[in-house]
Amino acid sequence: MTRTYVIDGAEVTDLDAFWRVIGEAVNGPGGYFGRNLDAFADCLSGGMGTPDDGDFVIEWHDHERSRTALGRDETVRQLQLRLARCHPANRASVLEQLEQARNGIGTTVFDWLVEIMQERAPGALRLM
Repeated sequence: MTRTYVIDGAEVTDLDAFWRVIGEAVNGPGGYFGRNLDAFADCLSGGMGTPDDGDFVIEWHDHERSRTALGRDETVRQLQLRLARCHPANRASVLEQLEQARNGIGTTVFDWLVEIMQERAPGALRLM
């Protein structure tokens, strides 16, 4: 039986809120489902609340509202945080991404999340 997890886009005000919303959608109140992009990708592969057989759907209601909240401003904020803690060898790359984000170029946090969902759970994401 296919499980359906619902993301209420009105509750996704930034990336931290997304982690809370997806964690609770999958694992109930206070549920954990990763708090970084790598952990999120791993969780979508099964075992952290999602079925190991991949038989689930993520319905992202009011996704346009989330797209706005996880847009350029949040992308700049996240890249600034990444820059502060990245390995020195990655600094130039993160600085370039940050500059592009400040100029309205490149993918956003929303795009990052959607890409991970499409890659790790093909066909499971339904933007509503």
